[in-house]
Amino acid sequence: MAKKTTKKVTKKPVKKVAKKVSKNVAAKPAKKVTKKTAKKVAKAPKEKVKAKAVSAVLKLAVGAAAPEFTLEDQNGKKISLKDFRGKKVVVYFYPRAMTPGCTVQACSLRDSSADLKKHNIVVLGISADPVKKLKQFEEKDKLNFTLLSDPDHKVCEAYGSWGLKKFMGREFMGILRQSFLIDESGKITHVMSKVDTKTHHNDVLKAFSHQ
Repeated sequence: MAKKTTKKVTKKPVKKVAKKVSKNVAAKPAKKVTKKTAKKVAKAPKEKVKAKAVSAVLKLAVGAAAPEFTLEDQNGKKISLKDFRGKKVVVYFYPRAMTPGCTVQACSLRDSSADLKKHNIVVLGISADPVKKLKQFEEKDKLNFTLLSDPDHKVCEAYGSWGLKKFMGREFMGILRQSFLIDESGKITHVMSKVDTKTHHNDVLKAFSHQ
C-alpha cells in the first residue's frame, strides 16, 4: 500500500511542473522578440529622416552656389532665383502663413523695406502654403515683398529646410525656419539656422553689411 501511494504522489506534481515550465519557456521568447522588433521598426524611419535632413543642410555651405528654383508667387506668377542676379537676396523659409511667429517675421521685413532696398536686398519668403493663402497673407498684413508657394516642399528640401520637428511631444516633418543670404553672383554668403522672428530683419541687414 505504501508503494502505490508514493507512485501517485510523485508522478502528478512532476507532470504539472513540466507543463508550466514548457509553457513559460515557449511564451517568453516570443513576447520579447515581437517587442524588440516593433521598437526597431518604429525607430528606423525617424533615424533615416534625421540623417536626410542633416545631410541636406551640410551641402549648403557658405560660398556654395544657391540651389536654383522656380515657384509661383502670391499672384500666380512664376518667379526664379536667377531673375535676381546682380542683387542681394534673402531666401527665408517659414512654417505657415498667417500664424503668429510667421506674421511677426513678415511684418518686420515689411516695415524694413526702405532699408532693404537701400542695400539692394530682395526678400523671397517660401512656405508650403497654396498661392491663394499667400495672397490672403499679403492682403491681410499688407506685405510688400514676394511670397512663394512650395507645396511639394522640394525647394525646402534642396535648402535643407524640411526636416523632423517636435511640438508638444509630437514628432512630424515640416518646414524649418531658416534664412539664406545670397550675393549678386548667386552664392550663399550666410546661413541663419536659428531665426529670431522679432529681430530677423535687423539680423539680415547686419549680416549683409559685414560681407
